[in-house]
Amino acid sequence: MEAKAFVKHVRISTRKVGIVCDLIRGKDTKEAAAILANVPKSACEPLQKLLKSACANAENNHHMDPEKLYVSQVFATPGPIIKRMRPRARGRGYRINKRTSHITLAVKER
Repeated sequence: MEAKAFVKHVRISTRKVGIVCDLIRGKDTKEAAAILANVPKSACEPLQKLLKSACANAENNHHMDPEKLYVSQVFATPGPIIKRMRPRARGRGYRINKRTSHITLAVKER
């Protein structure tokens, strides 16, 4: 049995979130929370909230022991791209892509 939590439309690129996801995959939840608290990346804030949410789902909905939980899977998929234009020379416009991510985190009991 595993408990999942999702967050959608986070305004961070999927590649940037993936770096932090690789750091906490397979770790105990307490160790993962400590890693997220001390890594200076912008993706850590939504991942901290997501980890707390997944642990709360496991404890309240699935009646798992919070001491035995570990991060079984965590991944980020691309969300919709917000497209903006930047004025350039000779009346042209260059497109700026503001990328978003959908992040999924699942915890299991050892």
